Amino acid sequence: MEINVNGRLVALSNIPPETPLLYVLRNDLQLNGPKYGCGLGECGACTVLIDGVAARACSIPLAATQGKTITTLEGLSHNGELHPVQQGFIEEQAAQCGYCTNGMIMTLVALFERNPLANETEIKNELAFNLCRCGTHIEILAAAEKAKQILAERGAQ
Repeated sequence: MEINVNGRLVALSNIPPETPLLYVLRNDLQLNGPKYGCGLGECGACTVLIDGVAARACSIPLAATQGKTITTLEGLSHNGELHPVQQGFIEEQAAQCGYCTNGMIMTLVALFERNPLANETEIKNELAFNLCRCGTHIEILAAAEKAKQILAERGAQ
């Protein structure tokens, strides 16, 4: 089986098709952006983009990704330049323990791809099912606003 991860075709062998995508990403491809949280698709720590849509990698079997494009946190930057959402998280210091950060970033990337002008309510609704136990919610919202600003600046260039 071959899967497209971060713009690269990866050949996988001897991996059962029902294996959760998260296990393949972390264990076989050493992509540690997506985290194992609940294992039930509830917390968002394992979020990746599948054809641009935020998806929970812990609950998606490998076979379901055939012919699709998978993007992990590691695949967001291009030519050494961070994605605006990543940059926003750094500038606004929006990580405490960092466990939820992958899911928050990936969810916001998918949102801003669909709606680069999302308002605060839309951002909150999108992030509602990404759990953060450290309480960095204010910083995460500030990071989302910073990302919108960076996206607008890059679009104007």
